[in-house]
Amino acid sequence: MALLPILEFPDPRLRTVAKPVAQVDDRIRTLIDDMFETMYDAPGVGLAATQVNIHEQIIVIDTSEDKNEPLVFINPEIEVLDEDLLGYEEGCLSVPGFYEEVTRPSHVKVNALGRDGKPFTLEPDGLLAVCIQHEIDHLKGKLFVDYVSNIKRQRIRTKLEKQHRSKA
Repeated sequence: MALLPILEFPDPRLRTVAKPVAQVDDRIRTLIDDMFETMYDAPGVGLAATQVNIHEQIIVIDTSEDKNEPLVFINPEIEVLDEDLLGYEEGCLSVPGFYEEVTRPSHVKVNALGRDGKPFTLEPDGLLAVCIQHEIDHLKGKLFVDYVSNIKRQRIRTKLEKQHRSKA
């Protein structure tokens, strides 16, 4: 397994729309393992392949306290089941150090392929529903900062660009 570099906002590669995975094979399973290792090390609760500059529809998530409930979503498709909205303070490994309230549907249905390539359906609510929506946004080239005002987004961009320059 390997730690993968995580792209950070405003990197334009984060805006790339991911393509569906054609076949779940050893390459995809190795990528999934590397994504979990990267996510746990960061530490985070979700990671989309787009964030590690691989533009295929793969998401890994683990919202458990003990980090022992890994979930894999390949080619996920989402359907809103409840129009009730949930405001949640979201952060992102690609926007380190920033948290903003984002409002999303509280109950969704997700159809995807698992690590084994077999289809499954899940109907999460609460934190897991929010996390899945956040990660699916990444696959569409969208970030949680797109839900905040232009002023806040520009402030975050400026601070992260300054941090990137000081690391270089």
